[in-house]
Amino acid sequence: MAHRDPGTRRPDPRRSDARRNRERILEVALAELTRCADTPLSTIARKAGVGQGTFYRNFPDREALVLEVYRQEVREVAESAAQLLATRPPDRALRAWMDRLARYALTKAGLAQALRGATSGLMAVGRGPVTSAVTLLLRANEEAGTIRPGVTADDFLLAIAGLWQLDPQGDWEARAGRLLDLVMDGLRAGRPGA
Repeated sequence: MAHRDPGTRRPDPRRSDARRNRERILEVALAELTRCADTPLSTIARKAGVGQGTFYRNFPDREALVLEVYRQEVREVAESAAQLLATRPPDRALRAWMDRLARYALTKAGLAQALRGATSGLMAVGRGPVTSAVTLLLRANEEAGTIRPGVTADDFLLAIAGLWQLDPQGDWEARAGRLLDLVMDGLRAGRPGA
């Protein structure tokens, strides 16, 4: 009789199924909540192809689901900062990241409505990753001499706060582009050697 080392385990297929179910729920929830903030949870479960029990095991209520969708989206936006810095000069990476942030903010209008109803953990979810991404981009630009020294993540976030005032149903892309160009011009003013 062959003995298996107790330290080695075969992957549990139930865990991969559970992970796939969770990922499907989040994918469907993002699409549905972006389209309509009031999408019933039963509709999300049905479209994800999972039963109510599976759905509620993963997300006990609407707030838990909305916050996890938001957490995942914020993580993707934040992680894109390092990816952009790896492929572009710092000032172009910062400007491209600003466009990515604007697209996220303004194409997720329904999700924004759903988030307003799920406020208990909202600031804690988004603040850390976004602040870290902004800090990374600002530091790279300051070291490259492409922006004025001393700009903080809080300064930057206040400067782009106008994004959240744009109407996602209107010509938001052109308006966001103009706003973000103004912010970049302001960041460049006062840079070393300007």
